[in-house]
Amino acid sequence: MTNADPLNLLETATAVATEAGALAASMRSAGISVAATKSSQLDIVTQADTAVEALIRERVRRARPDDGFFGEEGGEIAGTSGVTWIVDPIDGTVNYLYGSPYYAVSIAAMAVDANGRRTAVAGVVHAPALSATYTAAAGHPARLNGTPLRVNTNVPLDKALVSTGIPYDLTKRARVLQDINTLTPRIRDFRLVGAAALEICGVAEGRTDAHFQRGLPIWDYAAANLIATRAGAVVCGTDSRSTSTDFLLIADRRLGDDIDTLIG
Repeated sequence: MTNADPLNLLETATAVATEAGALAASMRSAGISVAATKSSQLDIVTQADTAVEALIRERVRRARPDDGFFGEEGGEIAGTSGVTWIVDPIDGTVNYLYGSPYYAVSIAAMAVDANGRRTAVAGVVHAPALSATYTAAAGHPARLNGTPLRVNTNVPLDKALVSTGIPYDLTKRARVLQDINTLTPRIRDFRLVGAAALEICGVAEGRTDAHFQRGLPIWDYAAANLIATRAGAVVCGTDSRSTSTDFLLIADRRLGDDIDTLIG
């Protein structure tokens, strides 16, 4: 692998995410609308999603022309360096459409081995409307705007604040509602923000104690999972060669085990 130092990759990711976030914010201020739908009529794409991903793709290609690229909107381009960038140009697109500040640019640099296994080595989740930039690199602490993060530890189930997300796939919604019904009498409360990357970073920050989600694509969690892990969380349910996960759970080990026993 050439020039794959995690801190160098993080520097590139942070610069690109900051520029991409500024474009997303300016387009939101100018007014945007739904340009298309994807998996269902609920799963939308705005003009900003495609414009922001195009900007990220161009900046990454210019900085690291031999790397691969896998974006939510534009698909995958193979590389030769052993590094692939996994990008969600706007995580929380519905929030973005409605003017909510809870949306973010998510960029992860993944080392890819000969068997196709991906390992995140640098990640940025940048929320321009919140002035929040979450970062992490392999071997280095997770940070929010430069301040180190640490997950909440040893939280008992009945004191846990848990976040989740409602999938766009209507066939999966009944199972998530079942999960919520199972956990509701046993935990402190639920939070549903509508932006998975930010919700996972919320666990890293200690803003919530755990996050679980079903059917989440890799671009929603690639960067955030690294940030949560470097903040001390345990991430369960991912397959490094898959483009999505059936069940993702992020929490401190003790709480994660308790939740996994109930709904995993």
